[in-house]
Amino acid sequence: MKHLKRWRQERLRKAKTKDYSYSVPSVEPDLEFLHQNESTPSLTWVGHSTFFIQLAGMNIMTDPVWAGQMAFQRRLTPPGLPIDDVPPVDIVLISHSHYDHLHIQSLRRLQGRKQLLVPAGLRTKLRLKGFANVRELHWWESVVIDGIRITFVPSQHWTRRNLWDMNSSHWGGWILEPVEKDSQDPTLYFAGDSGYFPGFKEIGSRFNIDIALLPIGAYEPEWFMGPQHVTPEEALQAFEDTGAKWFVPMHYGAFKLADDTPREALDRLENERDRRGLDEERIRILPHGETWHCPNRQNNKREQE
Repeated sequence: MKHLKRWRQERLRKAKTKDYSYSVPSVEPDLEFLHQNESTPSLTWVGHSTFFIQLAGMNIMTDPVWAGQMAFQRRLTPPGLPIDDVPPVDIVLISHSHYDHLHIQSLRRLQGRKQLLVPAGLRTKLRLKGFANVRELHWWESVVIDGIRITFVPSQHWTRRNLWDMNSSHWGGWILEPVEKDSQDPTLYFAGDSGYFPGFKEIGSRFNIDIALLPIGAYEPEWFMGPQHVTPEEALQAFEDTGAKWFVPMHYGAFKLADDTPREALDRLENERDRRGLDEERIRILPHGETWHCPNRQNNKREQE
C-alpha cells in the first residue's frame, strides 16, 4: 500500500507533462486473406498482447482482449481486427489471468473449436465460466496439436483477479514450433508479461526461435513496475538473450496501465536499437490490424549466410 500511495503521488505530478496525443496507427485488416489462408505463416496484431497467428494451417489467438476499457481507463485505440471478423479459432493461448490478458466476454465471442491452453491452476476457473475445452500446463510442459508443439515457458510475473486468488494460477509465455524437422514454418515465442530475468536465456538455449513477441510497455515508474514489466531496453536484451531473428513489440498503445506513453516506449526502443547496432529490419513494429507474412526458416538461413 505504501508503494501504491507513492506511485499515485508521482502520477499526479507527472500527469501534466505527459503527452498522450500519439496513437498506434491502424490499417484495414486483410480479411479475405485471413479467411482463406491455410498455408502461409502470418501474424496479425489486434492490440496489446492479442495476436491472431496462422501457423501450419491453424488459427491461433493469444490473450484475446477486445474490451473497450480496462478498469476506469478507456481503450486508447480500437482493436485492429473486429472480433466479429475473426476467422474460426482453433487454439487460444492464455499467458496469465490478469484482466488485460484474459477477458471472458472476448473469449466467449470467438468462434471455432477454441482449444484453450492455460497456465496450471486456471483450468477450474475457466470451466466454471462455461469453457469445456481447456488444458492446463506447467512450465516446460508441451502438447502437440495438428503438427505444432506448444510449450509453456516461464516468465517473471504474478497474477490475480480478485482479493482471494493471489497467484492461485501460474503465468508464463508460449513457444510454437513445427513438429516436422524439415518444416519451413517459423518457431514463435509469445512472452506474455514479464520482468527481465535469466529465464530468457534459458528459453533461448532450449528452442531455435525465429520470431519473439515481447512486451515494451507498462514499465513506468520503473522502481515499482521493474519486477513485473520489462522496459524497452530490457526487452531488447531479452530479444538478444533468446537468440530470435525478429522482434515484434507488443503490450503498448491499447491501454493506459502505467505512466509511460506509447511514443515514449517506441522512442526508447529505437534509441536502444541504434545504440546496440541492431539491424532495424529485425524489429517489426506493426500497426494494429496489419498482417505480417512471416519469413520461413529457409529465408532465415539465407539471411544468416
